[in-house]
Amino acid sequence: MFLRTFGWSFAITAVGLIAAGLLWGAEGFGIVLILSILEISLSFDNAVVNATVLKRMNPYWQKIFLTVGVLIAVFGMRLIFPLLVVGLTAHLNPATVIDLALHSDQTYNGSTYAQYLEAANPAIAAFGGIFLLMIFLDFIFEEKDFNWLSWIEKPLEKVGKLEAFSSVIALVTLALAANFFAAENAETVLLAGIMGLVTYLAVNGLSSVFEAGLEEEEEAEAEAEKTGKSIVQVGGKAAFFLFMYLEVLDASFSFDGVVGAFAITQDIFMITLGLGIGAMYIRSLTVFLVRKGTLDDYVYLEHGAHYAIGALAVILLVGIEYHIPEIVTGLIGVAFIGLALGSSILRNRRAAEAGGSGDSELVGSNSH
Repeated sequence: MFLRTFGWSFAITAVGLIAAGLLWGAEGFGIVLILSILEISLSFDNAVVNATVLKRMNPYWQKIFLTVGVLIAVFGMRLIFPLLVVGLTAHLNPATVIDLALHSDQTYNGSTYAQYLEAANPAIAAFGGIFLLMIFLDFIFEEKDFNWLSWIEKPLEKVGKLEAFSSVIALVTLALAANFFAAENAETVLLAGIMGLVTYLAVNGLSSVFEAGLEEEEEAEAEAEKTGKSIVQVGGKAAFFLFMYLEVLDASFSFDGVVGAFAITQDIFMITLGLGIGAMYIRSLTVFLVRKGTLDDYVYLEHGAHYAIGALAVILLVGIEYHIPEIVTGLIGVAFIGLALGSSILRNRRAAEAGGSGDSELVGSNSH
């Protein structure tokens, strides 16, 4: 299973690094390798959250995520999307943006492509920060089968029963970020943050609406098979919007990696290749977690990933004004995942020692 799931990632890594060495020499090889590691370290928690969504899809859509989704992630989110952001925020035509991207030392009105992308950071950070914050808030406010940090999660579950409370918190957070971190970019930050909120509500809401009809649709499909007909429209729509949700989630995670990559190199092709290799591993890891049932075996992993997402959301919003080193972002995510994994292992060990009889008590009292 491991080789089958990660086979394409290994193959693309080999081809990508060989191509980097041939095109740019030893320096290019090293830069692409570093960028790949950067992307993996920044997005490991992304894989865990992706897995919680992907396990609700059938095998066909899991393959779509690992094939078409990779193309969107590599070329769409890490190459084309930054070009669009620069063009929209700097009011440049596509030809100028592409020309600047292809010639890293070239300037237009005194700025390079990397500088224009850096100038677009407030809008990028606000959109991505609010989108990720909503994911964290909706998780922390919902009732869960297992609680990791019970002393935090149980009170928040009660508060979360207030309708649309997560959206209110997100808007208040956005207003505070615009006031304290945005300065002259306050209007841009507010607009981008609201768009992040709207995008989350739209994609997540639509997937929920279509997913609600899956059970009835599956029954209809089973009945239709007897008559030689097939009904897949509603199920397909539900999976499609879940797929779109995953792509927007990936975009939110990729923002800091794309911007941070320019601190390592100005070459957009090196950046796309390095981050693309990293994105492949994130997708392979996502599928691996689903197929192995890892989230069911280690029940606090999902919690750790969402806390890491909450931390990343705060980092993005603070990063509107202050630069947060990428290594800090990556280490925070790895730390939360590591702690959650350790807590899960301890919980499983205690449950095994108790012969399973004390499992419910462990769930209610464990707050490691």
